[in-house]
Amino acid sequence: MVSLTYRAAVDDPGRFAKSKSVGAFFGLTPKRYQSGEADVTGGITRVGDASVRTALHDAANALLTRATRFSTLKRWAVDVAKRRGMRRAKVALARKLATVLHRIWADGTEFRWGQDPAAAAA
Repeated sequence: MVSLTYRAAVDDPGRFAKSKSVGAFFGLTPKRYQSGEADVTGGITRVGDASVRTALHDAANALLTRATRFSTLKRWAVDVAKRRGMRRAKVALARKLATVLHRIWADGTEFRWGQDPAAAAA
């Protein structure tokens, strides 16, 4: 379900010059407010397609909480959860999943469960 929602929303992987920009397209980047001396980094921006953002967050939640097999992607998210908390780790993993899905789609490669996410996406 996640991949179908993602594919329908992106439509053409060539629209994005870099895979990293896909996370921002779906509103999975930190919101920032700057004015004078104030510099506040808040929650996510929530721009873009909410259904894709929800699907990616659900996939990240399932990978972190229900998946029993360990991958380097899960290990990275668990490390983020130890440092920053589970809520932020789920959003960060959702953003990374958007990046990996775009790279896989653009290159035509397959995801390899045990490999580094950068190596699997490249």
